[in-house]
Amino acid sequence: MSLQATLDAMAAASAEKIPADAKAVMKGQLQGLIDSGQAGRAIGVGDVAPGFTLKGPDGEISLGEITARGPAVLTWFRGSW
Repeated sequence: MSLQATLDAMAAASAEKIPADAKAVMKGQLQGLIDSGQAGRAIGVGDVAPGFTLKGPDGEISLGEITARGPAVLTWFRGSW
């Protein structure tokens, strides 16, 4: 099974467990984001990320410091619904 097929199956299984009222809220929030045009302003795969600095366990570190050592992969956790 391909990664996409596995992800699709996981999403479908998860969706069955979400109550209808929660799905309605999620759908409304998604539509709000679409209507805002935010998705069109988001960076995508392969785009250059803007510079930023984050606090870490050993102090602050910038994206520039990380990429000076080699490629970086950025991920975001959107939190729990």
